[in-house]
Amino acid sequence: MNTLKNKIRKKILDIGFHSVGFTKPIIDLKTSRKFKEFLNKNHHGEMRWLERHYEKKRNPKKIWEDVKTVIVVGLNYAPTNNPLRVNNFKEKANISVYAKNKDYHIVIKNKLKEFKDWFNEEFKLDCKIFVDTAPVMEKYFAKKTGVGWQGKHTNIVSKKFGSWLFLSEIFLSIDIDGDKPSKDNCGSCDDCLKICPTNALYEESKIDARKCISYLTIEYKGPIPIGLREKIGNKVYGCDDCLSVCPWNKFSEPTKNKNFLALEKEKDLKFFLDFDEKIFKKYFFQSPILRIGWISFIRNILIASGNSKIQNLSPSIKKYLTHKEPLVRGTAVWSINRLHNFKHTKLFQKLKTVEKNEYVKFELNYLD
Repeated sequence: MNTLKNKIRKKILDIGFHSVGFTKPIIDLKTSRKFKEFLNKNHHGEMRWLERHYEKKRNPKKIWEDVKTVIVVGLNYAPTNNPLRVNNFKEKANISVYAKNKDYHIVIKNKLKEFKDWFNEEFKLDCKIFVDTAPVMEKYFAKKTGVGWQGKHTNIVSKKFGSWLFLSEIFLSIDIDGDKPSKDNCGSCDDCLKICPTNALYEESKIDARKCISYLTIEYKGPIPIGLREKIGNKVYGCDDCLSVCPWNKFSEPTKNKNFLALEKEKDLKFFLDFDEKIFKKYFFQSPILRIGWISFIRNILIASGNSKIQNLSPSIKKYLTHKEPLVRGTAVWSINRLHNFKHTKLFQKLKTVEKNEYVKFELNYLD
């Protein structure tokens, strides 16, 4: 069986993955209860699919009843420069490291399909492959397989790759011995908790997604809570602060995968303020940013523009005050008022008179 295991491991590494680990498809009761507690506290926000697929999350056989072995594979996407530096450039649109090039789902899925084709041909057996496409408890399995441990920021940390690993899974219908689980190597370090701009990481290995900038700018579709807007800074898609500050990153090497290297330097907020939906779709073709849609993206750009305090952005923001989408209009009201005293303008008084949407009226009244 070890020969089989080594053969599979070698193939996965040859395809281009950087970490491989094997384990059984069993989730312990403590982990299931912890996840249930997370849901009961509504810390998942509006990610309701986590509730719907709870039974599958805690039992992989609910996903595929034939599974006997879970393989976790990791792919390094470490950046060339520390992403924290971009926080200081308020005029820039700060985009998460993983979203600065091609959608990782596409890249990893192609690699997994290569393995699946080989496995089917080699062993005449089926296998299942997943890249954020099924309710797999991937961080739990990553620790069980020895790929890494779950850091205090709730993400996987590796001695070799720091906090920069994409995870994906392979389910096999054959029984293979598991690898040795990873030990927790965070020690007394709590840098990731201290740096979180919104205190979403409120305890070690516990997160309230409703405060997390990644959740707010990617998953959440509504108005970003007023009390959190300033803390978002210039981040327009995701947040890497807790990952970037991890001391284990010093052992990682920048990715050599051209699909994960930043395509270009950070763009000014003004660049995106001049977009429309058609340009957005064309510019972010094959980017993970495309999936959040134009409305959420421009909402994020408007928040960052308001935080920039760059008054020259006002003319570009002004056109969004009459946008057809209430979410955009309301966010534009907040944004432009951050750059100058908007509530004393004639335009403000006019908008208060004509606005019918309750959310936008709230934003206008909040300034008054």
